[in-house]
Amino acid sequence: MFDAVKIKNECVAWIKEFFDNNGRGCNAVLGISGGKDSSVAAALCVEALGKDRVIGVLMPQGEQHDIDAAYSLVNHLGIKHYEINIKDAVEGVLNSMPKDLDVSVQSKVNLPPRIRMSILYAVGQSLDGRVVNTCNLSEDWVGYSTRYGDAAGDFSPMANLTVTEVKEIGRVLGLPDDLVDKVPIDGLCGKTDEENLGFTYAELDRYIRTGEIDDLDKKALIDRKHKMNLFKLQLMPAFKPSEV
Repeated sequence: MFDAVKIKNECVAWIKEFFDNNGRGCNAVLGISGGKDSSVAAALCVEALGKDRVIGVLMPQGEQHDIDAAYSLVNHLGIKHYEINIKDAVEGVLNSMPKDLDVSVQSKVNLPPRIRMSILYAVGQSLDGRVVNTCNLSEDWVGYSTRYGDAAGDFSPMANLTVTEVKEIGRVLGLPDDLVDKVPIDGLCGKTDEENLGFTYAELDRYIRTGEIDDLDKKALIDRKHKMNLFKLQLMPAFKPSEV
């Protein structure tokens, strides 16, 4: 049985220890989308460090239809925040590509998250900050993140917590239900994350924690995604010479 109060308290203590060892007095800087992950990560940091040491960065790409959720979160927590629109940056990079280079769809999809992470580090280095990774175990398990984009960061409070567990901690932290239960949309084709993945987070979380799943086709899909994306969770391979 998952004890959300116990794990929340342990995570808060872990964040405090991280900052004691890796930046005493520094700020926590994180991207704010208004979804469950950024909401819970921000709330954990506020409890650990105090609201004056947590800085949220809203990074829409042009118009963001659900940006009100992001503002709802920063206002609920009372944290300092900035809005930095990445539309010009994304278009500037794409427009600068050589005309004879056929930029792939996947490159275009992953460019905005990588630009957002560059912005977070620019804000962090300007304001004595450490960047919060807001990924969770469920998405990491199947590679549903961008390497050196949202998968980057200086510390990761939720990397070993499933979506189901993150939501439970969000409720313990007193976050509004509309933020904890907000259905994640990819922002590109209008599909939900679960539609893109081909299975629900409930099915994935159960499989991760118990090894049980009813649909064998979905089991095969999850296993394939997990195997294909393990490299995202590992350090960059480095050649070791036999003699130096």
